[in-house]
Amino acid sequence: MFAAAAVLAASGVAAGTVPASAAATPRFLAPSELPPHASSDWYAGPVTPGQPDPLPMCVGEALPSTSVHRAYRTDLDTGALQVTVVERDERRAKEFAALLRKKLDGCAEQVMKQYPDITAKQKYYGKVNAEEGAHVYGVHTVASWGASDINMFSVGRDGRTVTLVHWGQMGDFGNAQAADFKTTTAKAVNKLY
Repeated sequence: MFAAAAVLAASGVAAGTVPASAAATPRFLAPSELPPHASSDWYAGPVTPGQPDPLPMCVGEALPSTSVHRAYRTDLDTGALQVTVVERDERRAKEFAALLRKKLDGCAEQVMKQYPDITAKQKYYGKVNAEEGAHVYGVHTVASWGASDINMFSVGRDGRTVTLVHWGQMGDFGNAQAADFKTTTAKAVNKLY
C-alpha cells in the first residue's frame, strides 16, 4: 500500500485521480453462463495469464503474450475458451478487435489453405449489442476422415479491453446454438467491468 502511494506521488498523480478502470481486472464468464449442454454441466479452469495452449484456430497467432484466458469443458465433446486482452488505449483496442474480426472473416479459407484435408464453411451471425459491440461467427469443418465440428467465435470490446469467446463441439451449423452463444457473448462483454 505504501509503495503504491509512493509511486503515485513520484509520478505527480494524486491517489484519488487514478481511474477505477485502470486498476480493475476484467472478469470472466462463469461456467453457468455458457450455452447449456443437454447432458453435462460446464467446468472452468483457472484464469491464466498468457496465450492459451492450444491456440484457437484462425485467431490464435494474433493473441499477444499479454492475453489472459480461461478454458471451459463439459464431460462430453464440448469445450469453450475466453481470452481477454487489455490494450493501452481505446484506439489500440479498436484496432485489435478489427484484426480479430478480419481473421474470422477469412477463417474458413485459411483453414482449408493450411489443412488441405479439411473442408470449411463459415457464417456471420451478426452483431450483439453489448458495451462497444460484439460480432459472432460460426465455422463448420469436415475432415477427410469424417470428423465434423462446429465452432462459434465472438469478438467484443469494452473500452480498451477486447474479449474473444470460442465454443466448439462435434456437429454442424444445425448444432451451433447461435442464440445461446449470442447470450453468452453479451454476458462476457457486459461483465468485463
